[in-house]
Amino acid sequence: MATQPTISRSPGQQAWYRLRRNKPAVFGMVIITLAILMAIFAYPLAPDATPNADDQIPELALQNPGFQIQLLRIRKDQKLPERSWWTKLWQGTPSPWKLVPVNQVKVEGNLVEAEVFRGVDPDGQLIPGLPRRWSVAEVALALDNTQDPPRMEGNQLFYRSIEGQAAQASLTELQQQIQQQQIIARTFWLGTDRYGRCMLSRLILGVRISLLVGLIAVGISLTIGILLGALAGYFGGRVDDLIMLLINTVWSIPTLLLVFAIVLALGRGVENIFLAVGLTMWVEVARIVRGQVMALKDTQYVEAAQSMGFSHWRIIRRHILPNILGPVMVVAAANFATAILVEAGLSYLGFGIQPPTPSWGNMLNENYGLAIGGQPFLALIPALAIMLMVLAFNLLGNGLRDALDVR
Repeated sequence: MATQPTISRSPGQQAWYRLRRNKPAVFGMVIITLAILMAIFAYPLAPDATPNADDQIPELALQNPGFQIQLLRIRKDQKLPERSWWTKLWQGTPSPWKLVPVNQVKVEGNLVEAEVFRGVDPDGQLIPGLPRRWSVAEVALALDNTQDPPRMEGNQLFYRSIEGQAAQASLTELQQQIQQQQIIARTFWLGTDRYGRCMLSRLILGVRISLLVGLIAVGISLTIGILLGALAGYFGGRVDDLIMLLINTVWSIPTLLLVFAIVLALGRGVENIFLAVGLTMWVEVARIVRGQVMALKDTQYVEAAQSMGFSHWRIIRRHILPNILGPVMVVAAANFATAILVEAGLSYLGFGIQPPTPSWGNMLNENYGLAIGGQPFLALIPALAIMLMVLAFNLLGNGLRDALDVR
């Protein structure tokens, strides 16, 4: 009977094979991949694509998940700057519309008559709203209010556009535009916050902050930690003593206290928050790298490189660091999760990302008081998002640890 051929795999292929067989780690990778895609395409995915998903509808404050309402879109009398596709993808698009929630609306002649939404009774029925009227021109057109008001002549409407140019439009066409394009139905799948903003949109945009703070913090911590840890482990002696003194000093300061000090010193800007979190997470990387380098610097291949006259920098960069990537990748995944938690904690305490920029931490800060007031979902939704993201990175870190263990 023929024997099965032995499959030969490189160490990297063996690690990838073991990682793929680890179901919790695969689950973590799926969650992280979905989060990355959501962060990249946040504005196209978000129901509210305005910058920071900050389109406020005060009448719809604190609505429950799944709430449905009819909206009348009224054209704002302002110019909107042209934006490239990249700007729209990364920063969103200012809305040309003012959204008015209505129970019902009709267009008759030159008037748009609506019953403005006032709330929902305990049985879930709409409370009779207040009547309100607008002219068709006010609803459908961006007008220059510094000029003469629009006037009707038969079926034609003459007006001044927002650019100050004289223009005319058919009343019939404007009526059709309002009925077909400006009366819309909208569902708030995760409800609304106290300002009437879409919770789903802000949750999607909050992914960006979590991933960015993790990415930048891990980048800073790896850069500083690998550099200092490699120097301490390779050279030893007085260099090691000085670096270890610095490591132990920073290690002795509570993380949040150190972050507070850095934020207060540099300010509460988004970039400063990322920098502050990164500057507090390099210590563990440095300790691990130092230990790994100390274990490898006396190996035969390192001694051979030294005997050939290679520089210390080349030996560290080409012969030592590639062999300690496994432990570094594991600690990087763990630091990513820690950075997300630290940023969320800072924002929750009011020292992190400042409104209106959506962050899961400041969403908790804004809504935690409502958790016991009949609106627990406003605090539970961002809390669950933080928990899921941190869990995903921890599962991936554990999977990397097992996959990269040669034993």
